[in-house]
Amino acid sequence: MDIAQAQVFLQQNHRACIAVRQKDGWPQMTLVTPGIDAEGRVIITSRGTTYKIKHIRRDPRVSMLIFGEQYSGSKFVQIHGTAEIIEQPEAMDTLIFWYKQVRGEHKNWDEYKKRMQDEKRVIIRVTIEKVGPQSVNRI
Repeated sequence: MDIAQAQVFLQQNHRACIAVRQKDGWPQMTLVTPGIDAEGRVIITSRGTTYKIKHIRRDPRVSMLIFGEQYSGSKFVQIHGTAEIIEQPEAMDTLIFWYKQVRGEHKNWDEYKKRMQDEKRVIIRVTIEKVGPQSVNRI
């Protein structure tokens, strides 16, 4: 498996668990809905006040398990990379891109933008550096 294959998998599969490192080194894991940007980086939205954002700011190394529609027996990809946080107002275009990719068209984009601002939404953008499992037959 290579990074390009993982990126293709991410275009169609938007269920994942992200692991970030807490201050004491233990992982903090959170279910997320990833998309992928035009440059092949993973994009995730989060409220800017969450612990995962605090941990990523301190240590940007993240790991993710992206899986298909079914839980048991699902195809999956594990990725590792470096995250960056994109804040408002720079995050807005990517928040809209993410929404369209994983949810489709919004019924009211002005309402969506206001909610993103009110919730202090950010984008977590992850550059993929390593992927697994190494068996291409899994996806």
